[in-house]
Amino acid sequence: MKTITLVLGIHNHQPIGNFESVFEKAYEKSYKPFIDLLERYPAVRLAQHYSGILLNWFSVKRPEFLKRLKTLVQQGRVEMIGGAYYEAILSIIPDEDKRDQLLKLSKELRRHFGSEPQGMWLAERVWEQHLAFHIAEAGLKYITVDDTHFKYAGLSEYELLGYYMTEELGRTLAIFPISKRLRYTIPFQPVQKTIDYLREVATEEGDRVVVYADDGEKFGVWPKTYEHVYENHWLEDFFKALSDNRDWIRVRLFSEVLREIKPIGRIYLPNASYAEMLHWVLRPRLFGQYEELEAELKKQGKLEKFEPFFKGGFWRNFLVKYPEINTMHKKMLRVSHRVRAAQRKKVAPKVVERALEHLWAAQCNDPYWHGVFGGFYLPVLRYPIFNNLISAERTLDKIEKRKSVNIEIVDFDCDGRKEVLVETPLINCYIKPDQGGSVFELDFKPISLNLLDVVTRREEGYHRKLTLAKIPHAPTEGAESIHDMVLAKEEGLERFLHYDWYRRGSLIDHFFGAATTLEQVYACNYQELGDFVNQPYEVKTAKRGGREVVELTRNGVVWRGEIRHRIRVQKRISFRPDDPNLEIEYSLTNLEKLPIELWFGVEFNIGLQAGEAHDRYYYVEGRELLDRKLRSVGEVDHSQMMGLRDEWLGVDVRIETGTAANFWRFPIETISLSEEGFERVFQSSVVIPHWRFRLEKEWQMKLVHRISRLKKGSSRT
Repeated sequence: MKTITLVLGIHNHQPIGNFESVFEKAYEKSYKPFIDLLERYPAVRLAQHYSGILLNWFSVKRPEFLKRLKTLVQQGRVEMIGGAYYEAILSIIPDEDKRDQLLKLSKELRRHFGSEPQGMWLAERVWEQHLAFHIAEAGLKYITVDDTHFKYAGLSEYELLGYYMTEELGRTLAIFPISKRLRYTIPFQPVQKTIDYLREVATEEGDRVVVYADDGEKFGVWPKTYEHVYENHWLEDFFKALSDNRDWIRVRLFSEVLREIKPIGRIYLPNASYAEMLHWVLRPRLFGQYEELEAELKKQGKLEKFEPFFKGGFWRNFLVKYPEINTMHKKMLRVSHRVRAAQRKKVAPKVVERALEHLWAAQCNDPYWHGVFGGFYLPVLRYPIFNNLISAERTLDKIEKRKSVNIEIVDFDCDGRKEVLVETPLINCYIKPDQGGSVFELDFKPISLNLLDVVTRREEGYHRKLTLAKIPHAPTEGAESIHDMVLAKEEGLERFLHYDWYRRGSLIDHFFGAATTLEQVYACNYQELGDFVNQPYEVKTAKRGGREVVELTRNGVVWRGEIRHRIRVQKRISFRPDDPNLEIEYSLTNLEKLPIELWFGVEFNIGLQAGEAHDRYYYVEGRELLDRKLRSVGEVDHSQMMGLRDEWLGVDVRIETGTAANFWRFPIETISLSEEGFERVFQSSVVIPHWRFRLEKEWQMKLVHRISRLKKGSSRT
C-alpha cells in the first residue's frame, strides 16, 4: 500500500499590546474551538506553537486552557514547539537577545507542560543562514520554513517531500519545508483537495513527508473562517478524513519524523521569508511589476517552472522602505547595547532583569514590517514597542543616576549621516540635521511615550486596487485566503489617499506661496517656496545660561517666481535636565539687499493615536473649537498657543508662540491593508503656527513645545 507521512503544525500568536478584545475573540473563535475538535479525534496529532505573549495571557485569563493542552501533551497527541518568546525576527536582533528569547520560551514550555521543546517556529519564516548556529546553541533541533526557501536553492517540489539538514560552523539543524500548496488548500478549499494531493505523492516505500504549518488564526479569526471552519464543519471533516484514512496517511509529530525517517540530505538556504512577504517588501513600482510578471507566468502555465528564479525582495529592506521602522529598530539596538553594558557591570541585577524584559518585549516582530496584515501602520502595535524601549531606558537611568543632559552626535540610523541625540532624565529628543534639522523622535519619559511615533503617508503598491475594494459585509460564498480578498472597511477611502514628499516630524520649516490653502497643505499638494523642509542644516552645540543648546543653521533660498532669494534660517533648541519642555528660538536673516514678503510656518506632529476619542482633543485657551477632535481640520487665528490633551495616556502637549500666530491643524491618516481589508488609520495631529511678514534684515520668534503629565481625572470641557 502506498503511504505518506503528514506533519501538522499550528502557529498561534498575538502582538504585544494588542487589544484585550482581540485576544478574547481569537480565543473564542479559534484557539478554544480548535482544541475542542482536536480532543474528539485521537488519530489526529500535531505540533502547537504559542508565542510567549499568548502563553502569558492564557496563564492569567484562561488557565484551564493550558491544563487541557498539558493533557494532550502527556497523551502524546500534541508536541509543543518553541521559538522567540516575544516572536522576534531573530535575524535582526542582537545575538545575546536571540539566545535569551529562545531559552525563555523553552523554559516556559517546560514549566507549563513538563516537556522540552525540540523544535521552534521561526517568526515570519525570516531565514538567514547564520541563525542555524544560534538556534542549535539554544538546544533546538529543527525548524520549519516555507518550501519556497528550498525552491530558491534550486530544489523541485518533489525533492521537498521530507526534511534536510543544514549547519553553521558545525552546529547542525533539521529544516522542514512547509507545503505552499497545503497552505492554500487548508482550510480554504474542499477537504478532498488535500486528500487527493496526499494520495498523489504517497509511495510504496512510505518514506515521504508532507508538512503543513501555518497560522492558527486562519481557523476562525480570518474573515468568514469561523463560519466556514466550524459552523460549516470544514475542520471536523478534515479531522474525520485523516482518521478515516489513517491506514495510509500517517499523521506524525516532527520529533517522531526526526527519530524514524532519515533526512534527504544537506542544504544551505538563501536569505528568504515566505513568498508573499518577499512581495510586500518591494517598493511600489516593483510591487506592481512583480504582480504583472506573476500573472503573466500563470497565464502561460510557466510559474512553477520558473519559480526558483521568481523571487521578490529581501526582508531587511523593510528598514529601507519605511524609515520609521528603521528608527524603531536602531533604537532597539541602542537600548540592547545599553542594557547589556549594565548587565556586564553586575550592578542591580534585578533592575537590569526588568530592563531586559522590556527590551525583549520591544522586539515583537509585528510592527517591524507590513503586508496584508496592518503591522507597522497600526499605532496600537507600535506604541508598546516604544513604550517598552523607553521604560527600559528609564530603568537604566535609575541605575546610572542620570541627572544631566547628554548630547551625542552619531550616525544613529546607519545611513552615513550623523544625527543629534539629546537625552535627559525627562525626555529624549532625536534630531536629523540632514533632513531639515527636524526632530524625528521625542520621548516623554515619565509615561514612556514617543510623541513622534508617526507614520508618513506614502504610496503602497496595493493602493491601485483600492477602487476594486468591496465593503466586508457584502455577501460572498465560502471563505477566501486573505491574500485573495480585496475588501474595504468604509466607502470612499480614495478621498483620503494623500502622499507626503517628506518624512513627518517636528520643527519642519515651511515657506508657503501666497495662494496656499489649508486644504492644500493637508493634502501635501501645495507649492513649497523654500528649500528648507528636507535639506541639510549645519549643527553646533553649546552651553548657555545653564542650558544645553543645539543650534541648527541653513543658508537656503526662497523662490519668488524665477528669482532665488537667499535666506538664513537658524533655530536654537534649549534643554535642561529638570525640564521636559523644548524652548526654541528662531532667527530668519535676509542675505539679500532687497526685502522679501514671507509666509513662514513651523510644523509639529503629535502622535496621540486616537483621532475620534472623546478624551483626546485640541484646546485653545479663551476659544471655543467647533470640532476639537484630533482628527479635525481647522484654523485658529491670532493665538499664542494650541494644546492637545490625551486623558487616556495622561499627557498634555502645548505649542506656545511668543509672537501671535495663525494655527493650522489637520490629521495624518494612512490608507493601509489589514486582514479585514483597506482601512483608514489615524497617525498624528499636525499643528502649524504660521506668520506673514516682510523680512528686512532679521526676524526673531520664540516657541515652546511644552509637555506635561496630567493628573488623574484631569479634563477640559
